[in-house]
Amino acid sequence: MDNILTSNDKVVQKSTGSNVAGPANQKSKEDSTSHGSFGTAKNANSQSSITSLPQKRKASEDESECPAKKVDLEEGHGSKVAAHYNDLQESGLHARSQSRIFYLRNFNNWMKSALIGEFVDKVRQRKKNITVLDLGCGKGGDLLKWKKGRIDKLVCTDIADVSVKQCEHRYFEMKARSRNEHVYEAEFVTADTTKELLSKKYSNPDIRFDICSCQFVYHYSFETYEQADMMLRNACEMLHPGGYFIGTTPNSFELVKRLEASDTDSFGNDVYTVQFQEKGNYPLFGCKYDFNLEGVVNVPEFLVYFPVVVEMAKKYQMKLVYKKTFLEFFEEKVKNDEPKMLLKKMQALERYPAAPNSKLASKKPEDYDHAKKIVDSGPAKSPLGTLSMSEWEAASIYLLFAFEKQP
Repeated sequence: MDNILTSNDKVVQKSTGSNVAGPANQKSKEDSTSHGSFGTAKNANSQSSITSLPQKRKASEDESECPAKKVDLEEGHGSKVAAHYNDLQESGLHARSQSRIFYLRNFNNWMKSALIGEFVDKVRQRKKNITVLDLGCGKGGDLLKWKKGRIDKLVCTDIADVSVKQCEHRYFEMKARSRNEHVYEAEFVTADTTKELLSKKYSNPDIRFDICSCQFVYHYSFETYEQADMMLRNACEMLHPGGYFIGTTPNSFELVKRLEASDTDSFGNDVYTVQFQEKGNYPLFGCKYDFNLEGVVNVPEFLVYFPVVVEMAKKYQMKLVYKKTFLEFFEEKVKNDEPKMLLKKMQALERYPAAPNSKLASKKPEDYDHAKKIVDSGPAKSPLGTLSMSEWEAASIYLLFAFEKQP
């Protein structure tokens, strides 16, 4: 399966002889006027001291909390998030392989692997011993990635205490299986990183990190300015100069664009759904929506207007290195052999046509029209590696980011 196909029918010939099809017109245009008006919800004021937002938008430090429509704003939302992830049952390999979103989950996991690998390599170029903070570690889905990166110390933290315990258990299981291999030292902290200062909880209060990784988590902090700032402080305050804050988060421009194009206050498909409270008003903080990903996530989230993050990060001497959509990042990485081989190893793409005696993940034939068109036209040899269109649509709501700590 050397040929990789994304969500359109444009085939690009690579130097390795493989074919890659790039995404068709799926980039978010952040200067578009079709995205609604960020920061203009009725009775919604931000508490930030942000001064460099688009349209010269300013907010004073002593304004009242936003927005008007918020649910369970004190401990309620954090408790909901913690309860959701604590209640998630671990499924075995066979059960996961039967999931409708088996390939999408693997694809997202590959994205994290490629991002983590890139920045571990950057740090490795200048120093040997690497210390990492995993902010929102969950059940430990990235433990092996850090082992592969040959780091020396990992601090795992999450709001969900059951998840942290499972993460710790997985770590010691991994360590027991790796008797003759180097495995980093680790510590585990249960905390609401949107409200609690992590530096007071570390075993070594003077610890400094080379990388902070925050995967699919930061958007939970955008309930209020204070919470977003606290999580950013936890992510960046203890970084060495030259250290990186990396992560993945939903792309607010893509979410609002799809909402505005919808006839209702929701959008999605059989794989994912996003439900907003209303159209047109998108406050900078507290813009709540409900996100559902088939069988995995069903919890409220908050819109992250990324230019705000860039301005807030300056408070902690952080400079944006890059911001890319998942599809942009994917197209860039698959030009190189190592990430492409990892795609295969992680089963991050589905074979099309399906192997004999196997079924495609989606039961809808039209979900593979983009792949069928390529196979039928003959520019690339089958089988192809791709995702169903429903899964491409879900994956393309995300972006990756990286900030660097300035001296």
